[in-house]
Amino acid sequence: MLANKKVISADKAPKAIGPYSHAIQAGDFVYTSGQLGFDPATGALVEGGVEAQARQALINLGAVLTAAGCDFSQVVKTTVFLKDINDFARVNAIYGEFFAQEPPARSAVQVAALPKDGLVEIEAVAFSKVAEKA
Repeated sequence: MLANKKVISADKAPKAIGPYSHAIQAGDFVYTSGQLGFDPATGALVEGGVEAQARQALINLGAVLTAAGCDFSQVVKTTVFLKDINDFARVNAIYGEFFAQEPPARSAVQVAALPKDGLVEIEAVAFSKVAEKA
């Protein structure tokens, strides 16, 4: 086991649907697992299409970041997985609401399929060390 490795579990995010952690903190960085548009209360994908799933995925990502002591402003990199790359603009509009200021680096890729037939999944890397004020 790594000395600086910490498992992050988020009570307000959907339960993991496999053998993985919500996030791992390693040193000054937090690596999140991909978040889909699952309603944490029911475990089902939210209704309303890709926009609703993108919003819920980002809400779930926020819950994981909070559990790790971080927030969206500390995210340095995201990866967005889309079932259909033609949904990019719609997901991008929702994404921009969560990353309005100094957005992180990002990759967006189309994938053949996502768990439970989801339409979008988003993972992140955050810098967890709080910057010292000068």
